[in-house]
Amino acid sequence: MDWLMGRTKRKDKDIASPSPTGPSKLYLEEHFTRETIHHHIPNLDLPTSLDELVSLPYGFPREEWFAWHTISFFEQLNSLVGIICPDCSFSTCPTMTAPGNVNYMWIDDKGKKCKCSAAQYIDYVTTYIHKTVSDHSVFPTKHGEEFPSNFISIVQKIHKYMFQVLAHIYYAHYPRMLSLQLHGHLNTFFAHFMLFNWTFKLIEEKETEIMTDLVHALKAIPEANKENHLQE
Repeated sequence: MDWLMGRTKRKDKDIASPSPTGPSKLYLEEHFTRETIHHHIPNLDLPTSLDELVSLPYGFPREEWFAWHTISFFEQLNSLVGIICPDCSFSTCPTMTAPGNVNYMWIDDKGKKCKCSAAQYIDYVTTYIHKTVSDHSVFPTKHGEEFPSNFISIVQKIHKYMFQVLAHIYYAHYPRMLSLQLHGHLNTFFAHFMLFNWTFKLIEEKETEIMTDLVHALKAIPEANKENHLQE
């Protein structure tokens, strides 16, 4: 699993090459990575591990499992976006940056790349996802309705966009998360999101390598699973 070992080469043309300079990765400090929602709600009735949250239940349709998680992840991400909105503007975030000074460029329906502020990029992302998950021909809500043949590719695109927004939050707005003491929630959400995507291979490894260090720090991928995958 090269992305866990930091060996994957970036090839996407819509992502700039990382710069060796940029803000320090405050989110990697050990006393912050130890924080999860379990620390603040010790009696919360949660599964003993994130593995239990992402494992596909026996007999449960994979498409429905993906749909349920995608909508749930989007709702959580929307809450985080609402929190950073006051601090994410053209003056503070003129481009959609992520760790390593990676810059994401929006690609419109015609395939044209558009450089825009992080706020505009995130608005494009949330608008697209909201429109997609609200479309019952894509995310059916009635019993017996079928998912479209390209459903998995749509889910992959949505999760890629959500990852980019999370990467920007960690890169540019982590101090706000700290000031509001929401970093534990952010860490838990990120770990859950990454484990789900790793388990079902929804996001390409070259997309997520910029956050590999945080995945390691949060131990988002269980050691046994990492070893098994590395031996494949």
